Amino acid sequence: MTHAGRRVSAGPVRSAAGPSIRRLTPSEVVALPDGLEETAAPGAEPTPHAATVLTFVDLPAAVETGLDLERVARRLRASARILVGMAHEPLPAALLPLLEALTLTLSAVPQHGRAHVTVDDPAAEAARLARAVQTAPRSALALAGVLRATPLLPVDDGLAVESLAYSMLQSGPEFAAWRAARAPSTVPPPPSDPVLLSDEGDALSITLNRPERRNALGASLRDALIEALETAAADPRLRTVELRGAGPDFCSGGDLDEFGGFADPASAHAIRLARSAGRLVHRNAGRVRARLHGACVGAGIEVPAFAGEVAAEPGSWFRLPELGLGLIPGAGGTVSLPRRIGRWRTAWMALTGDRVSAATAAEWGLVDRMVPTVRA
Repeated sequence: MTHAGRRVSAGPVRSAAGPSIRRLTPSEVVALPDGLEETAAPGAEPTPHAATVLTFVDLPAAVETGLDLERVARRLRASARILVGMAHEPLPAALLPLLEALTLTLSAVPQHGRAHVTVDDPAAEAARLARAVQTAPRSALALAGVLRATPLLPVDDGLAVESLAYSMLQSGPEFAAWRAARAPSTVPPPPSDPVLLSDEGDALSITLNRPERRNALGASLRDALIEALETAAADPRLRTVELRGAGPDFCSGGDLDEFGGFADPASAHAIRLARSAGRLVHRNAGRVRARLHGACVGAGIEVPAFAGEVAAEPGSWFRLPELGLGLIPGAGGTVSLPRRIGRWRTAWMALTGDRVSAATAAEWGLVDRMVPTVRA
């Protein structure tokens, strides 16, 4: 688990397990050839895996005499790899451009800016990160590339880039493997009242009302939420619109029993762009407030992160689990979260799938303020 940006292990971590860790100096990373190394017979398609897409960068070694930091940072930003910095001591402020050029940095101590995650043991966390990437290297590589682009784009364009990558991965082997490993399931019937509305003068409360499914954002709940947000956007008398969730959790993310029910990835992309709750929250962010509690997983944090204010109860927790499905966040998370916590901590959440506590979320800026718990 994480606490205030630092990982607290429930037991010993064997950092030697899993894929080997390539730890290079920034100069050595710059000298690497572009693209993936061949991993099969000559002439065969190169296959991505952790050893070829993931490289660890020894940041203390960046304090090299005569190193052109601007040139190295520019080359690192253009790299197609997942680049993870490692540091055990405070780094000089002059190295901040290097940290910002990387996918993220694991550091035993706080560093300048927010391009790092503070952990107890960078070596152990590096090995754990390598194991996570090994499970879905294509998705991890796509995530790193998308996160380099979406924070630089207008929100609508960022959502389009995210959706294109998500749709591509839906037709990939990693998502197919996740679906094949799941037991057959039946999509539950849609709820009769997927969203509850409470209108009090100039304030509207929108409550996700699927508590028996932990407010999983299936198609019926998504469409009802979008309809409610569209209604709110068209009502000029409303000064505030509050998002809530019924039951013990705000939202457990997309309904897994509906995953893969698309006709084809291209159609899914078109639907995702046309039916985006995150886009509507963003366009009305000045009036939208999110009140979060319990599990806020996947879409359960990706969508409310667009709100003008995010409040959370102390027991709330946050997670981006999509890499374990062979996907990346697809409800706007690569756009909304980086605007709050930076692309580096967003990458950490998405690559590891770790839970982030309410305290850490508040420290990072994912949550604007804490509110008292109002349920037993």
